[in-house]
Amino acid sequence: MPATALALALGAAFLHAFWNLLLARAPDIEAATAVALVVGVVAFAPVAALAWEAESQVWPYLAVTSLLQLTYFVFLTTAYTRADLSFVYPIARGSAPVIVLVAAFAVLGESATAAQVVGVLVIAGGVLLVRGVGGHATLGDLALALAVGGCIAAYTLVDSRGIRYASPIVYQELSMIPAAAGFLLLTLRRRGRGAVRAAVGPGSFAAGLATFGAYILVLAALARAPAASVAAVRESSVVIATVLAVPLLHERVRPARLVGAALVVVGVIVLAL
Repeated sequence: MPATALALALGAAFLHAFWNLLLARAPDIEAATAVALVVGVVAFAPVAALAWEAESQVWPYLAVTSLLQLTYFVFLTTAYTRADLSFVYPIARGSAPVIVLVAAFAVLGESATAAQVVGVLVIAGGVLLVRGVGGHATLGDLALALAVGGCIAAYTLVDSRGIRYASPIVYQELSMIPAAAGFLLLTLRRRGRGAVRAAVGPGSFAAGLATFGAYILVLAALARAPAASVAAVRESSVVIATVLAVPLLHERVRPARLVGAALVVVGVIVLAL
């Protein structure tokens, strides 16, 4: 993996953990997410216009990834209202590179190395520790976290090909306009205008900028390295988010969950190598 792509993926990991922590601590997670997405679209629109670079072949990829992004945010906000970030985040982020690898092997015909198989097994063990035995998180919570991971894997694979036809900033902007509009409409219908207005503030604004910034870095990395490697390295955000959930979200993170999060990161590093 080129050093530039590695640096971009690691930067994306820090920003990703940051915006997830901001949204998870919001009084109304769904409304705060809707505001954050709109802020990101508006803030990056002038930059995308100035850096315009897009070919006609990009539109089918944008249509698919926009739908996947919308589904991702619906699942993510639902998961955060039901379970702790220190439960949802490691499982969602850790399962994504595994699904990317399996899909690349089964659908795209790419080969899997012995190291990648080991990495998958280590991640699976980490996810089991995060889930725990007899914990308060239900199987429904686990299914939601895995659904988030599935969305991440799906749009990562789509974007790894779509990014060939547009610059990262333009691609991110165009893919998120319909996703942000769709999520805002869903939130207005479910939560009402008052909830959305109440969510406007520094936290949601910062989350919006970080959301877009993180994935622009991911797209730039995808233009320089294979999807499986990028998806793996960016999951180093798992430990960052899990550790910070204690002081920032006041979650009771058991030692086994911390060990599980660390195993997930070890697994994704093995995948990246």
